[in-house]
Amino acid sequence: MSSIDPTRNPGQDALTDARQALQICNACRYCEGYCAVFPAMTQRRAFSDVDLDYLANLCHGCRGCYYSCQYAPPHPFHLNLPRVLAEVRGNSYAKYAWPGPLARLFEHNGLVVSLAVSLSLGLVLALTVLLQDTGVLFAPQRGPGSFYAVIPHGVMVAVAGTTFGFAVLALIMGFLRFWTGTGGSLRQLVDPRALGKAVSDIATLRNLGGGAEGEGCTYPDEAFSNKRRWLHHFMMYGFLLCFAATCVGTIYDYGFGWVAPYSWYSLPVVMGTIGGMGLLIGPGGLLALKFVADPEPGVRRQLGMDVALLALLFLVSLTGLVLLVFRETPAMGILLAIHLGFVLGLFLTLPYGKFVHSIYRGAALLKAALERP
Repeated sequence: MSSIDPTRNPGQDALTDARQALQICNACRYCEGYCAVFPAMTQRRAFSDVDLDYLANLCHGCRGCYYSCQYAPPHPFHLNLPRVLAEVRGNSYAKYAWPGPLARLFEHNGLVVSLAVSLSLGLVLALTVLLQDTGVLFAPQRGPGSFYAVIPHGVMVAVAGTTFGFAVLALIMGFLRFWTGTGGSLRQLVDPRALGKAVSDIATLRNLGGGAEGEGCTYPDEAFSNKRRWLHHFMMYGFLLCFAATCVGTIYDYGFGWVAPYSWYSLPVVMGTIGGMGLLIGPGGLLALKFVADPEPGVRRQLGMDVALLALLFLVSLTGLVLLVFRETPAMGILLAIHLGFVLGLFLTLPYGKFVHSIYRGAALLKAALERP
């Protein structure tokens, strides 16, 4: 069996490296119980490009296989499965992106997201300061409709609705392109048994649990820990709670005529506050882990993409909570513009940054559930 040349650039031919690594793993099978990748791998004797895209997105980057592998460096095979799958996974984001011409935004993604957020923040701040009377902008605003005294309701709805609507459309199209591109059919999307299993795996983040023992990932180093799993829980459910808070606020506004901002004890504020705290703890903790993590099983050029999403989620949450605390003070107008600038940057970059990993990984988990007996 030939070895993987350690002097090669993994990005030069990621599919070839991943195929060779999985052939070695399929012959060994020592890590068979570690995560969903290995049961799916053992159902194949050969690995097509679409198989590799699927298996790469099924990988949760827990790194247990790397630290347990007898063929990892300094063995001549130089096998590093998490790294080669991360390379393929990163390439798949651009491969299945919609519309296709925007796939280039995944190149130097950390820089792209930073520029998009900076422009969004600068644009919202500049327009707010230039177009709003300073007597309104810097005066305390209280009671229903105070936010809209600074930035009109129609402007907020038009900008947020357009950008978020496009982001949702792009994510749905990316999901469908990935699903059909990796051999899935539209009929399989409504299989109740597979859907139930996939939703359970997503809701519990089972594949970050370290297999049957539940010891967690070998992250940020070779010691087992559930830190990464719990921090992902904070981030995922924090995001979902904030989204739910926005949906409830929309129902309040259009369904009952109750105009924001709402009281501290209202359902949207309670949900948004709890969700916001989750989006501070989760992304903040994951950022801290990322900077002390062993770099060998990772892909250095993807670090910018990872950090950009975590930092953006953290800043959206932080500015939202600060706005909540100071919403009845003269600082509210500027704080509102800053928060909405970060939110606009998030909406613009959702389909073209690390957030898409949740979409493709969900599709991969559904495909894995369909393959299970």
